[in-house]
Parts: sequence; structure tokens; C-alpha cells
Amino acid sequence: MSNAFKKQFVLVILFVFPIVIYLFFASGKNNFALLPVLTEEVSEIDEWESLSGEVINFKNNISVLGFWGSEISIKRGDALNLNQKIYKRFYQFEDFQFVIILQKGEQDKVVELKKELREGAGTDLVKWKFVFGTSLQIQSLFNSLKAPLELSPSLSSPYVFIIDKDSNLRGRDDDEDQGMLYGFNSQSVAEINNKMIDDVKVILAEYRRAWKKYNKPETPE
Repeated sequence: MSNAFKKQFVLVILFVFPIVIYLFFASGKNNFALLPVLTEEVSEIDEWESLSGEVINFKNNISVLGFWGSEISIKRGDALNLNQKIYKRFYQFEDFQFVIILQKGEQDKVVELKKELREGAGTDLVKWKFVFGTSLQIQSLFNSLKAPLELSPSLSSPYVFIIDKDSNLRGRDDDEDQGMLYGFNSQSVAEINNKMIDDVKVILAEYRRAWKKYNKPETPE
């Protein structure tokens, strides 16, 4: 083996090997990343009143949970952000839903908002679930998230949360900006684009992998 060939071989190893290692670990992170559970057993809402009259719950669903209280009239911007950036991208996934919590008496305003969203987005809003509760019920549900956040006096919040199929709150425990990230500010397009979209992708991929694992065709013996 000539000295020139040896030098070229060493240079290839020095430059190519680190790239191969990087791609290996980058691939592993994408394939096996999980969204941490931050709070277990968020309170259920299956006995609450819904706009459609159907029973809405977190169990066996992947939910984006929002609290609008009695401030729906000033939530149009939040609704448009979420509808355009998250809902339109993911609503066709099975068991995925938006759950918006409001105070009783806001039903007529919700109907108007849904009309605006439908006209502006051109998407099926069937997975937008609007649920109504008393002040006590809403505060109790929010408290069950155990997030270091507060509702406004009108029982509203700009933050939305990811709830998994076991009624657990998912989020980040190593966020580069906040450390523990319990929810996403729906008023911030940047936060939705840079963080929420990725985290919704991660949890959907997690359940997709689980479904494939437990639904593999049996191999004949």
C-alpha cells in the first residue's frame, strides 16, 4: 500500500467517520424520541356538556387542550393560529382532537367562531371539540395539570397543552428556553412553529410506532 493511498485513507476516515456517527445518533433520536410525561391523570371531562352533544373525553385520544373561559370574543387570533398551524396539519390522524374549555353560556359565540374558521380555513372542523363547564369545574381541571401557570379571572389562558391517550400531560423537561415546558403559547406563531409542531409530531409518531408493533401480522410457523 503506497504512502499516498494511506494518507487518502486516513483523511477519508477522519472526515467521513464523524459524519456517519452523527447521522446514526441523529437518526436514533428521531426514531426513538418520546415526549415526557409531566403530569399523570389529568381530570376527565366526560360528564361535561359539549357543543355537539356527544361525550368528550381525553382517554384514548390525543388532545390539544385549551382554556378560553368566557373570553372567546378575543380568542380569534389564537384560534386562527392553532387552526392553520396545527389542526390543518394533523386533524386527519385518527384519535386526534382539539378540546376547548369554555364557561357555560358561551355556546352562541362558539357557533359564530366555528363559522369564521370554516370559511377562512376550508377544513373540516369536526375534531374541534367545545366543552362547557362551571367556574369550579374549569379551575379544577386546570389545577389537575399541575402546571406553574394561572388562568385569567375569566378562566382563560393563552397556553394549550398536549394530553395523551392515558390522560397524561406531555411536554418538555429539557426545553432550551424554559427547562420545563408544560404548554405552548397559542398567541406566538414562533412558538407554535418552532416547538409545538415538533412535539405533536413526536407524540403522533409514538402512537404510530406502538400501533405497528402490536398489529404486526403473525408469521406462519
